[in-house]
Amino acid sequence: MSVGELLQGRPGPRITDPRQTSVLIHAHLRELIVDGVLPPGTELKQAELARIFAVSRTPLREAFRMLQEEGLVSAEPNQRSRVVGLDPADLELLYAARITLEALGVRLTAGNLTRGQNREANANLREMERAYRAGDLASWAVAHRGFHRLLVSQCGPVVLRTISSYVEQSERYIRLHQHHHHDDFHTRQKEHIAILEAVRDGDSVTGGVLIARHLAGTALRVTGDIAPGRGAPAIHAALLLVGAADDTPAATT
Repeated sequence: MSVGELLQGRPGPRITDPRQTSVLIHAHLRELIVDGVLPPGTELKQAELARIFAVSRTPLREAFRMLQEEGLVSAEPNQRSRVVGLDPADLELLYAARITLEALGVRLTAGNLTRGQNREANANLREMERAYRAGDLASWAVAHRGFHRLLVSQCGPVVLRTISSYVEQSERYIRLHQHHHHDDFHTRQKEHIAILEAVRDGDSVTGGVLIARHLAGTALRVTGDIAPGRGAPAIHAALLLVGAADDTPAATT
């Protein structure tokens, strides 16, 4: 099915500021890919999209470059790209890296949240609840990213940029988890609350263990959905590394 057929009847990007055209097109295409409207393998032609969105090819080229950096589309000759498929090996390594870095970030942040950051984290939790009930997954994703960013806010700009990049690359897997495990929201929300409580209370060990297991839960569920029976040794190695494996002493501290 062509992009035109897939997007038929859907509103295009709202270009409210011509100076931000490439950013707005990137955000629009990203949401279409993450939400599965443009499924893996879909061929994306700049000329066709320029016509559909009524924009020039220049901002589209920049939007494509950003999507390629995020691993969402492949770079192909003749100004064509394809939506990249879901790869369980990439998922495993991506989440193993997230477990390692975010457990570190939580340990460094524990006990160091400002009052303003604590209020912001609670506001993000409320917005996640509202967006979930309204079926507004795009707004949920924004609040979710903000919440997780606060949990690791004291790990320094270099590590924080790396974590943020990994979180963006995880978006499709998170959305897939939501589609397949819709009723799991309340369990995951309780995990968010428990992690925040540990960070707020300065319990770095518990916070590190909880964030690691929270991330591993998503990775293992999605792996089971897209590659049933496949192991995830990198995930288990990361859990062991940060003391969050069930059989490690730190996991029960």
